[in-house]
Amino acid sequence: MITVVVVDDSAFMRKALSSMLEKDPEISVVAVGRDGEEGLELVRRHNPDVVTLDIEMPRMDGLTALRRIMMEMPRPVLMVSSLTTEGAEATLKALELGAVDFIPKQLSKVSLDIVRIEDELREKVKEISRRKFLRTPRSLRAPRPLGDGGAAVSPGPGGGAVTGAGDGGSRPVLTPRTGRPVRDIVAIGVSTGGPPAVQKVLSQLPADFPASILIAQHMPAAFTGPFAKRLDGVCRIAVKEAENGERLRPGTAYIAPGGKHLRVDQKISMVEVVVTPEPAEALYKPSANVLIESVAQAMGRRTLGVILTGMGSDGLEGVRVLKQKGGRALAQSDATCVVYGMPKAIVDAGLADEIIDIDDMASAIMTGLYK
Repeated sequence: MITVVVVDDSAFMRKALSSMLEKDPEISVVAVGRDGEEGLELVRRHNPDVVTLDIEMPRMDGLTALRRIMMEMPRPVLMVSSLTTEGAEATLKALELGAVDFIPKQLSKVSLDIVRIEDELREKVKEISRRKFLRTPRSLRAPRPLGDGGAAVSPGPGGGAVTGAGDGGSRPVLTPRTGRPVRDIVAIGVSTGGPPAVQKVLSQLPADFPASILIAQHMPAAFTGPFAKRLDGVCRIAVKEAENGERLRPGTAYIAPGGKHLRVDQKISMVEVVVTPEPAEALYKPSANVLIESVAQAMGRRTLGVILTGMGSDGLEGVRVLKQKGGRALAQSDATCVVYGMPKAIVDAGLADEIIDIDDMASAIMTGLYK
């Protein structure tokens, strides 16, 4: 039996979430709380496998309660978030602090696809309950600029250099080796647990990263813009929400807008971004399958595919096409995933060229450009 504590200041939300969860005989909501203080006491008392936690609450807000949970009794936490710019910023901060995913507030409302929403919520709780002992996440700080006198340089993978940021909080920042890379476009598929993983990878890349990066992160439309902006503020490479028709540039990461798919269009002398609602029937928007297959069809062996943490198998069929076209594929390791679903799918299918811990993924990407 998977035990859950639901914490929300709305009686409607407490009842809605509890009702949806307890339709699964394997899930039991053992207690509900009205604010962060009550929630902390309930977590201490019941020691649940999973906690759902609202952000805006009286007495103690969700971010404060999350910090306390992660310090005192770390476990999987799902944030309950409003689909607004302010809600997105707070939720991204929560994910940085250790929350594994979030539930949009609107998911509790009656709608035509309520069954799909309920199924996804229950599946998410069951998947993340397997990660019962989470480490308290280290603060992700912005890398210090190169040449500030505090960096040390040592040999890096493939003859490049690894430059230490020197601030004790961020991983080393890599520099590319000289010469033209074999692969000059990176397509990343990621879902549950993705924002901190993507930030960890991108923040290690140098400003002169010699490839373009396209990212399909399963995320609502209100969140992808703030997510891109947050990443742009802590990374040396440029990070932006993708716009239809813009030209791909090296040293830039393009985040697929929520609710839309990201494709590429190979022109005579350039590659353009295509943002489209099609295929409308895709389970996820954006879809890793749509992105990776499109890049593989357009760019062939010039493509490096990366599958990070996430539920399900989105990305599997795209990577299958990628491998047929001569591309290379990396999968995040089980030990470092919040949910080992998407990477496991390509590993089990024999499509992953390497299985990489998230701390080493940026280095593997840099090396993979030249293989």
